[in-house]
Amino acid sequence: MAKRTIADLDPARKRVLLRADLNVPLANGRVADDSRIRATLPTLRALLDGGAMVALCSHLGRPKGRDDALSLSPVAERLSELLGRRVSLAADCIGNEVAEEIEATPFGQAILLENVRFHPGEERNDPEFAKALAAPFDAYVNDAFGAAHRAHASTEGVAHLLPAYAGLLLDTEVRVLTDLLTAPERPFLAIIGGAKVSSKIDVLRALVAKADVLAIGGGMANTFLAATGTDIKASLSEPDKEDEARAILKVAKGRGVEVLLPTDMIWSADDHGDRILDIGPATLARYAAAVATARTVFWNGPLGRFEDPAFAAGTNGIAQALAKGDATTIVGGGESVQAVEALGLAGRMTHVSTGGGAALELIEGRTLPGVAAIPDANPPAHSQMTTGRAADA
Repeated sequence: MAKRTIADLDPARKRVLLRADLNVPLANGRVADDSRIRATLPTLRALLDGGAMVALCSHLGRPKGRDDALSLSPVAERLSELLGRRVSLAADCIGNEVAEEIEATPFGQAILLENVRFHPGEERNDPEFAKALAAPFDAYVNDAFGAAHRAHASTEGVAHLLPAYAGLLLDTEVRVLTDLLTAPERPFLAIIGGAKVSSKIDVLRALVAKADVLAIGGGMANTFLAATGTDIKASLSEPDKEDEARAILKVAKGRGVEVLLPTDMIWSADDHGDRILDIGPATLARYAAAVATARTVFWNGPLGRFEDPAFAAGTNGIAQALAKGDATTIVGGGESVQAVEALGLAGRMTHVSTGGGAALELIEGRTLPGVAAIPDANPPAHSQMTTGRAADA
């Protein structure tokens, strides 16, 4: 069932806690990639234009206590530039001083709370921390799809203390990825890459039950190649997952799903030359041909060690093939997003997901705590949530 969204919220003169995914890479004290910040701007602008005062909250990295190197200060600076108005950074995310700053912020303006992971109660989903975080606010909006698979205080706990709504980004992510699994236009091609089979076994199982064609690349393809008798020499692989690989191939055969594995490879350029580091040109051509005939394509994971230009042809070639076609193209987060962003092709995709882990877990069929905590749209009257501050909820 669809979740309640900000379309169901009258934001006028409400103080809104907006959970965004602002966990962005930093370089030399500045934001190195602002795509996640830009992704939440439509929700932020809708709330501000509707007359709300908005306090954004997010995590950044994995701090162990307060760590100035993981302050959200550079994010506040970039957010201000993108929004076209100053967004100040609060000294913390909870406490009396922060509450006073929130009260002093006029409606129609926004502030950014400091990194919620500076407090151990965030990742523990501590009820007292969630209560302190929610206390100054009238409503809660979750737009952090990239963190929706975590049952943390700011993604799940607060949603039970305030009237909770999905932001535009979260709503779009869930709808697009759900439709991918329930009603894809066919042929449906899934391209899965990355280093290890073990991290994507459940995704492969889910997709082999839904897709018409499954193309595999990256280090994980080596395990499939080894399982089918190919000599991969010293290439990265997981011998203990070869049985899993054979099982997936068996299911695919039983369903009539075509599985594409590399037939030529780019090997390491060192003296040994015994490691597969990218798919070869013939394989790329086969995968690109599959893209050209597909009506729906889901892509997650690089097809080689794409951070090295010498081994980026496979990953870049798939990104370019997706950009040329007219299929529904969904890029499922993580390094695939880095590739299309670096090539300037993100705008040519139907949907570029902001949540690698969350996207994969949704495709696996898992419940995302941050989504489940938001009430369904148009719930029965007896389950309607009341308005009011968290302290009164």
